[in-house]
Amino acid sequence: MMVGASRLWMALLLGVAPLPAAAQTWTADNGDGTFTNPLFYDEFSDPDMIRVGDDYYLTGTTNHTMPGLPILHSRDLVNWELLGYAFDRLDLGPDMRLEAGKSMYGQGIWAPSFRYHNGTFYIFSNVNGHTTQVFRATNPAGPWTRTPMKRSLHDLGVLFDDDGKVYVVWGYREVRMAQLNDALDDIVPGSERVIIKAEQGMGEGAHLYKIDGRYYITSAWFSGRMRMPMARADKPYGPYEVNHAISLDEGWGSAEGYRHRGEPKPPFDIAPPTTTPGRNVLHQGGIVQTPQGEWWGFSMTDYNSLGRLTGLSPVTWKDGWPYFGLPGNLGRTPRTWRKPATGVAQRPSAPYVRDDGFAGPALGRIWQWNHVPDDARWSLAARRGFLRLHTLPATDFFSARNTLTQRAIGPRSLPMTVLETGGLREGDVAGLGLLGLPWRTLGVRREGGRQFVEFRDQRGDKTVRVPFAGKRIWLRADCDYLTERAHFEYSLDGKRFTAIGDPFVMAFQLKTFQGIRYTLFAFNDRGRAGGYADFDSFAVEEPQPRGLMHAIPFGKQVTLALGEPALSLALHETSVVARADAGEAARFRIVDRGQGRVALALDKGHLSINATGDAWLKPGEAGKAETFQWMESIYGEPMLMSLASERYLTVDPASGQVSATSPGARPDHADHARFVVTVRN
Repeated sequence: MMVGASRLWMALLLGVAPLPAAAQTWTADNGDGTFTNPLFYDEFSDPDMIRVGDDYYLTGTTNHTMPGLPILHSRDLVNWELLGYAFDRLDLGPDMRLEAGKSMYGQGIWAPSFRYHNGTFYIFSNVNGHTTQVFRATNPAGPWTRTPMKRSLHDLGVLFDDDGKVYVVWGYREVRMAQLNDALDDIVPGSERVIIKAEQGMGEGAHLYKIDGRYYITSAWFSGRMRMPMARADKPYGPYEVNHAISLDEGWGSAEGYRHRGEPKPPFDIAPPTTTPGRNVLHQGGIVQTPQGEWWGFSMTDYNSLGRLTGLSPVTWKDGWPYFGLPGNLGRTPRTWRKPATGVAQRPSAPYVRDDGFAGPALGRIWQWNHVPDDARWSLAARRGFLRLHTLPATDFFSARNTLTQRAIGPRSLPMTVLETGGLREGDVAGLGLLGLPWRTLGVRREGGRQFVEFRDQRGDKTVRVPFAGKRIWLRADCDYLTERAHFEYSLDGKRFTAIGDPFVMAFQLKTFQGIRYTLFAFNDRGRAGGYADFDSFAVEEPQPRGLMHAIPFGKQVTLALGEPALSLALHETSVVARADAGEAARFRIVDRGQGRVALALDKGHLSINATGDAWLKPGEAGKAETFQWMESIYGEPMLMSLASERYLTVDPASGQVSATSPGARPDHADHARFVVTVRN
């Protein structure tokens, strides 16, 4: 994946400025009637969504973090607001408190099922190592109550049927169904059955629906080539037939990055990136219908060290199956498409405020604690305008309690905190961390009556220390989630920063089952409680708040060429072909067709797509066959999707034939559908 090269030619060749940002953070809404996936450029895994009237609500997995089960609200399916969480603390034992050598890393809250019935909102979520929990509220903003079930139901999906019965499905490959009792705390005796056998091809992460009298179950297949299978039946208990892929191979060009293999502990065996197709693709989610009758899909994709991201997909019904994608390209989700027709116009917005000056009575809503905190050992009131973390004993950063976290955001971000160290005592260390495996930290340690700026890299157990005699310091990390490389730096005045330690790679891992999280931490590694650390502020800079997207060069003349091999689109009589001689490249004028759509005009007509997807020059005005949705891969490479074929303009390198037949971007670039766009004077 030539990410660096992509940025270079986008900056130098496209000749247009990056898109202006309404706010200095990622928003999916492009402000022109379209949206660009992902919905959030930070982790939101195992999503489940419901519609109640004209309102949509969304929740997802939060594992071991507290508070948990975020409740997001939208009116247009693109712009979301964080209402709160279904619970503030969930303490079911020492594993949830990082006590007695136990933890809930990679466990905790998993794959919730979000439902609404008769005026009540429900979230059913399994807690690995414990039982399934049922959360209830009459207002999605809370308060929520919790009732434990008597059983543990893995990756469950719940349906309130129209005959008053409540069904639940769960399991991996072998899918089980049962009826829930009236209290919703156990299954009805004798109602449990295997409804889909392991060899039928279903996965896990079930979502159960009843649509037009028929029962549907979505699932996720994660082994090898990831995909989204679906089953359907005319009766709750079947028999079920399985469609092996209603969504397949869509990752917007993302390639699999650094991954753990083997034990998640030093020295760490980390596999390098690969371009194997079918890995970083949409594979777990469900569907929702708007009041206007449109169907939309939501699902997640693995996105390397950033975690799992959620995408929004138009849905096409065919032969009784709801496929993600458009009629001409079933199973593939366009990265940029028109917004859903919900009848509501919302302004572009993001659900989270990441910066926090710690001046209020409560932490910002984006913050989550790593496991259940000791609320007696942190404060916003002890010193006005500061977060005070008292140091508790811990062997290392990974076992430290009262570590405050928030999701990292891509494609690149720089978390920074201002730390005051006057309260540190012998054996204390506090600062800014990247929570993952391997973990990395930059902080201030007090040892032997002295202070040191300390960088720690768990991979190879590397430590770098620099003497520090002050009491106030700026700590910053620079994290690029497309290259998966990061480094730390510090400053004594907030202006001039000094790098410390070697740059490092960030990796996807299953121990925490989360992407990188930005953290504020303080602990004592001498086996006792120590002093405290005061954090003055926390902020996240996003140098590319619109990702690698650039403004469409409307009204300008451009040439279009593949990066590798170097072939330019050229005109041969009435045909459009690809030639190695860049001097023959056709100069297309980019005509604005609205909603991010363009026509490619030449002196004698427009680039057109015929019934078989072939490209040719059509005289006269541009119509649907001459219109393309302009979008980009996640690496900023322009792609043109024909509205006629609903597939992407591509070049056959062997013959030079140009057509709109590519289903979409591949991680190995074998799609030949990503273009170098050069603006010509």
